Formats: sequence, structure tokens, C-alpha cells
Amino acid sequence: MADPAAADGEHKPAKWDDPRVPWSGKPRRVDILCWLGITASGIFYWAILPFRASLVGTHPVALELLNGSTEAVVAGAAFARVGHGSLAVVVLAALFGLVKFDPLFWWAGRLWGERVIALLGGRRNRGARYMARVQRWGRKFTWPAMIASPFLPIPSAIIFVVVGWAGMRLVTFIILDMIGTLLWVGLLAGLGYELGHHAVVVAQKISHYGLWISIALIAVVVFFQVRSQRHLMRTAAEARAAAGQASPAETKTMEPNEQAGSPAAD
Repeated sequence: MADPAAADGEHKPAKWDDPRVPWSGKPRRVDILCWLGITASGIFYWAILPFRASLVGTHPVALELLNGSTEAVVAGAAFARVGHGSLAVVVLAALFGLVKFDPLFWWAGRLWGERVIALLGGRRNRGARYMARVQRWGRKFTWPAMIASPFLPIPSAIIFVVVGWAGMRLVTFIILDMIGTLLWVGLLAGLGYELGHHAVVVAQKISHYGLWISIALIAVVVFFQVRSQRHLMRTAAEARAAAGQASPAETKTMEPNEQAGSPAAD
């Protein structure tokens, strides 16, 4: 006869299982380090958010180094057009600002695969299907996706995780990331250089009203972060409820078999 304690142990959720984190079971040291790195990158962008509007019209190259934002690249190239700075410096600063945290997401894909893709994309039930396609297409998908990632209407981090999970080497990842980012930066820098003085005036106006723009940006980001957190909490509660309901149902299914087997065991 099966041990009831053992049966309960099979269906009880593991101590470390949590749908809000990308790893399964107890986290390893590499899990913690990668997660801390991604968290720190998010905190970094949060910390500089209040300064984006004020820097874009005064120190656009510094803003490029901090986060490589679209408005910083356009403004930096526009300032270079009117004689303030070098276009080459604008491009290099934007390149660094855009790619500096990208390898963290490649590493996350290597470590956690589908689980982190589900967290970033919010579609757990579709993850397996998408990953099957990636496995089937191989480089025909991962290489073009890396180069096109800055132009696609989805977070680039999802693509970085996917190609990391698919087995792309770090050196290949960095090279393709630099190529795609350079194409994107070149497009933005060309636009800013063409606009010239007009873009400079707009950037300076944005900086003038930087405080109010920053407050509005923070309010929008806080709203979406709170909504995302509520969604994660609801998903976690549903997962725990499903695990709790599965255990009694499976236990009842086992009882007739156990009773039928009892005389023989005796």
C-alpha cells in the first residue's frame, strides 16, 4: 500500500517553486547573480528616468551613454550638425548606451529558457510553441532576429533571451547585437543630423519643461508596473490554487487501487 505521506509529498508544491521567478527549484549562485544583474539594470533605468527630459537639450551625449534613448541620439546628432560635438562620438556613445546590459538577457536565456520568456512575454501557454519554431529554424531565425531586433515592435530583451536559449555563442551574440544597434543608431543619427537646428530647438524646449515631463513619465511607468505586478500576483495565486486542487483529486483516484491491492498485500 502506498505511503500517504509520500503521496502527499509528491503533490505538495516545492518550497522554492514560484511562478514569479524564472528558475525552478532552489536558485543556484549563477541564478542569483543573473537575476541581480537584470534587476540592477532595471533600477538603473528607473533612477535616470527623472533626468532624461532635462539632459536631452543640454547634454544629449551623456544621456546616450546612460540609456541610448531615441531622443538622445536624434538630439546629439542635431547638436553635431550645428557645430556642438562630433557625429562619430554621438554614434559611439549611443552604441554603448544601448548594448551595455544586453548580454544579461542572453545569459538569462542560457540559464532559464522558456520560463524567463514566459515572464517577459506574459504568455506561458504559447512559450513551448514559439520555442519549437526557433529550434526548427535555427540560425535562419536567430541571426536575422538579432539584427532586426531594434526595429521590431517587441522588447529586444525577449529576442536576446530566445537566442541565448537557442544556443547562440556570446561572441556571435555581441557581434550581431552591435550590427543591428549600429543600423538603428545610424538611422536616428541621420534623422537628427538632417533636422539640425530645428531638432536642437525642440530638444531645448523639452529640457526647459523637463521637470513636468519627468513627472508624467514616472506616473505612466508606475501605472504599468503596478498593473504588471498585479498580473504576476494573480498568476501566482492561480498556480497555487491549481496545485492545491490537483492533490485531493489525484489522491481520490488512487484510493480504489490501494483498497483493491490491500488483500494481496496482506
